[in-house]
Amino acid sequence: MLAESARGFLDADAPVSKLRKMRDDGKTHDPELWAEMAAMGWCGVLVPEDNGGVDMGHAAAGVIAHELGKTLAVSPFLSTAVMAATALKQVDSAASAERLSAIAEGRLTYALALDETSKFAPENSQLACEKSGNGFRLNGQKSFVVDGGFADRVLVLARSGEGPEDLTLFDLPADRAGITRNDQAMIDSRNAARLEFDNVDATGDDIIGAAGDAMTVLRPALQAGQAALSAEMTGLAAGAADMTVGYLKERQQFGRPIGSFQALQHRAAHLWCEMEVTGSAILHAGRMLDSDPGNAAMAVSLAKARAIKTAKLAVIEGVQMHGGIGMTDAFDMGFFMKRARVASEWLGDYGYHAEQVADARGF
Repeated sequence: MLAESARGFLDADAPVSKLRKMRDDGKTHDPELWAEMAAMGWCGVLVPEDNGGVDMGHAAAGVIAHELGKTLAVSPFLSTAVMAATALKQVDSAASAERLSAIAEGRLTYALALDETSKFAPENSQLACEKSGNGFRLNGQKSFVVDGGFADRVLVLARSGEGPEDLTLFDLPADRAGITRNDQAMIDSRNAARLEFDNVDATGDDIIGAAGDAMTVLRPALQAGQAALSAEMTGLAAGAADMTVGYLKERQQFGRPIGSFQALQHRAAHLWCEMEVTGSAILHAGRMLDSDPGNAAMAVSLAKARAIKTAKLAVIEGVQMHGGIGMTDAFDMGFFMKRARVASEWLGDYGYHAEQVADARGF
């Protein structure tokens, strides 16, 4: 029921043609669409009912993300409703409760400032956090901050000691003095920014969780984001596959549909099988996050690794089986391919997650 509701809404209000228009108009955020998602309860999908959310869990968040992927809908759903909400839920404070309510109502958007190099490695963060009077002072930079160009607040990971996980997570307003935001050009026509921190003052009230123990709060949020991003990528693969199969049924060659040729049938069937297996892995990851979050790491990494492979297969097959038109900007398949490329890197690429699975298996 949730999937059908989401599909109907997105087909009508956020089809692929809307992404194309946003790209052509130079826009990377649609506040009106975000407000509609909030009215449908999507922004509060992981927010407790006491804070105005619907608290439907990670499996439900994956259902929404999957449908967002099918039409390439642009929104801060993953950054705000999934990762920031999950992080804030780990903290029992009046400020976190207030911000969770604001997320559920669609009044507050977040971005996560984690990466500093071209690869996902939050534990290697070097953004400096030094004691300054009764508070802290932040200096450094973060890159590939998804939604960082327009988000109201930013979760910032900073190094507060010499230990490998001696990190502190700050929840700062994006317009805090000393923070400079520079948009980064993204091939998937979405927003990401490079953030510069120049003597940014913070207090103990800005810390999420405990100083020097960021990963306790951040790790569940990252796993929630990785699982939801995997679901979005499988939705993306399904959207690309639907276009491709439709084309195979209508394109005529030698007096019959090209889909009647066995060579193309076999390739389409192989893609369908890969999507089904990956879908099962993603559903398992969502259920593990809901029922046994302390042991969900391997399920999440397995889902992300499979989602990357499947999305890549779907868009490559889509371009090839559409022939020459698959390569043109006038055709929508390119948007699926570009989103697949960016999503493959965000929150860990195939190598990162394959290594996590291998470590968990003792290889």
